[in-house]
Amino acid sequence: MPHVHAEGARLYYEETGKGHPIVFVHEYGSDHREWETQVRFFSREYRCITFAARGYHPSDVPDDPALYGQDFAVADIAAVMRGLCIPRAHVVGLSMGAFATLLFGIRHPEMATALVVAGVGTGSDLKELEAWRVAQAERAERIRTEGWGELALESGHSPTRVQLKKKNPRGWEEFVGHLREHSPVGSAHTQARYQGMRDPVYAWEEELRRMKVPTLLAVGDEDWPCIEPNVFLKRVIPHCGLWMHPRTGHAINLEEPAAFNRAVQDFFSTVERGRWSLDA
Repeated sequence: MPHVHAEGARLYYEETGKGHPIVFVHEYGSDHREWETQVRFFSREYRCITFAARGYHPSDVPDDPALYGQDFAVADIAAVMRGLCIPRAHVVGLSMGAFATLLFGIRHPEMATALVVAGVGTGSDLKELEAWRVAQAERAERIRTEGWGELALESGHSPTRVQLKKKNPRGWEEFVGHLREHSPVGSAHTQARYQGMRDPVYAWEEELRRMKVPTLLAVGDEDWPCIEPNVFLKRVIPHCGLWMHPRTGHAINLEEPAAFNRAVQDFFSTVERGRWSLDA
């Protein structure tokens, strides 16, 4: 199996197609396999790279909780690109992966030709931040002790996930099946150290106002925890567009793959023709 080396972990990756690179960064509840519909579409014209985050097999699952968190998530994107000799790429992330993608744009703008930030912002409500952190620690312990069995069903029926079941029952069953295969150790460390300890996106306002990377925000109109953070991001990121899809929850790329692919394709095309910025 192909791997690249990152700090404290080897990361499994897959690549398909030729052309300008796209790096896909998956969410907490999914893994690299949930980008399959995007890879099938974009690999016709692009070099598509997916990878499993640390803590997700076939990548390494470090036992040390100190090897998890937002800093590692951002560094891992760079490690994948450097390991594959990719100097610059479009980067597409969902949820946890979108959080890393956005921070990657702040920390490594020279490596990003465009950013797609989908379903970002959960856990950013400043009024509920401490309660959020406590809840993530408690859930991490449940995952560690119980495993994913019934918890995967619980996740799949959450208010921003059940939309997938209603629209695509077979896709939802596949999502739940993949989630049940995740490492309880890796998931627990990721939940506690990354999900539960990361910054709210509002903390990055100053850096975001300076970020010049072309950015597309994507969010479902029923992804309630993410709507206000996305409006904030639209307001502060200079070269940014906001695309919202109706009657859609959190897993926007799985719920509405055709619409998501079309919106991202249009965005990439405009960026590549040098017409995304409206400054001139």
